[in-house]
Amino acid sequence: MNTTTFTIYSKISELPANWDEVAAHNAFLQKPYLTVLEASAPSNMQCFYIGIYEHSELIGVALAQYLNLNKLESFGERDKCLKTAVRNFVFKNFASHVLFLGNNMITGQNGYTFNKEIEFKHISEVLVQCAAAITAYFKKQKINIHLVSFKDFYPHCADELKAFDFKDIYEFNAQPNMIFELSEEWKSDLDYVAAFSKKYRDQYKRARKKCDDIRIRELSLEEIITQETRIYDLYHHVAKNAPFNTFFLAKNHFSSFKKQLKNQFVLMGYFLDDKLVGFHTLLLNGTVLETYFLGYDSDVQKEKMLYLNMLYNMTEFGIQKQYKRIIFGRTALEIKSSIGAEPIMMSGFIYHRNKFINKYIGKIFKNLEPEVQWQQRHPFK
Repeated sequence: MNTTTFTIYSKISELPANWDEVAAHNAFLQKPYLTVLEASAPSNMQCFYIGIYEHSELIGVALAQYLNLNKLESFGERDKCLKTAVRNFVFKNFASHVLFLGNNMITGQNGYTFNKEIEFKHISEVLVQCAAAITAYFKKQKINIHLVSFKDFYPHCADELKAFDFKDIYEFNAQPNMIFELSEEWKSDLDYVAAFSKKYRDQYKRARKKCDDIRIRELSLEEIITQETRIYDLYHHVAKNAPFNTFFLAKNHFSSFKKQLKNQFVLMGYFLDDKLVGFHTLLLNGTVLETYFLGYDSDVQKEKMLYLNMLYNMTEFGIQKQYKRIIFGRTALEIKSSIGAEPIMMSGFIYHRNKFINKYIGKIFKNLEPEVQWQQRHPFK
């Protein structure tokens, strides 16, 4: 690592010209997406963009996010219990300033990428050093970072990192990432439905019938801007009823996304009697289809099985466009497994900068992490 250095940037305009060439394999680390964050990040988030150099040549890029949880309107309103109240108190008082090395807004290994083979020894070293440098920056601003988290690593990467600088950092496994590996034999939605067992084929038919009078179409940038308030209200309703939140999107997030990524970003609107009652979003990321945020009217969702129909529509979009896999993320595990997604465990690493608290970080984390009981479904013959 004597020849490796890093530079931390706070503005997209400062990034090297060849940034996107290095980040070519991950849309979530390329300038258009990072520009979306700069223009419409949650109000309690500040982003940092890290260039990793070898002999002054850019060989890697990474993302870091600082979250001030004191600015959060709610940690989530779905669960009302003593454990939730205790968790909220702890976060407000002992973990309100959080630094993520990675992207806290999406699920998946999207925190860094290199354009050449790099040993995990060097990766672990540079990530830890970057965290220390950003922590020192905030200390100068009179802000004391409480928690540092390195987010979302697939098992083989986590195992490699633990052999080096991550060996003394607490590893945690939150809910799995639901990933759908699409069969190459599926050329249309008919092939997909034909692969279901009778029970799940019946579920598909029932859901589709419920949604007969819903009109679905992709929204242009102009339409997204026109519907911005309604889109945000639908998103916000779903987000605030999640079991746990660390941020809420800015109101202009979806229009900013469409402006920057154009055809790479898809927002599908669901209309009932010409009124927008739901939407889902997709990011086209090479051979991978990334599901992004969605929203819906809860009354319509219940009556029309709107969420399940959204999952089917995202899957059929992926099949029609011949994507290899769909990343469905961490929420609603059981219903996502019922349409074919499989759980893939991912690891994160976390430490508290107070040594006494960090000594018990494992016990504290297990007691604060919302428990999710779910049964995996197996929909195919």
